[in-house]
Amino acid sequence: MNNVNTGQLGTIYLLHFDRPYEHARHYLGWTTDLAARLAEHRRGNGAKLLAALAQREIGFTLVRTWQPADRNRERQIKIQGGLSRSCPFCGVNPRKGT
Repeated sequence: MNNVNTGQLGTIYLLHFDRPYEHARHYLGWTTDLAARLAEHRRGNGAKLLAALAQREIGFTLVRTWQPADRNRERQIKIQGGLSRSCPFCGVNPRKGT
């Protein structure tokens, strides 16, 4: 489902957790099939952080997407840090195109 080919285009997505898990309040991921990837996350499959959320019955909401985007762009966003600055649920209104 997720292809590690950095040239392939897909969707970057930002999840906002219903309540914090330890220090984490957000998750940023990339996929070529968003609906299937979100279903995996809800089942606790895939990312270890989201598996931990599922075990603790902490839900999440898809709050933002970037598309089309490749894995390099996902990496850039992660390196920038501060995902709450990109989250509309945290009171931040992202600019168009960022």
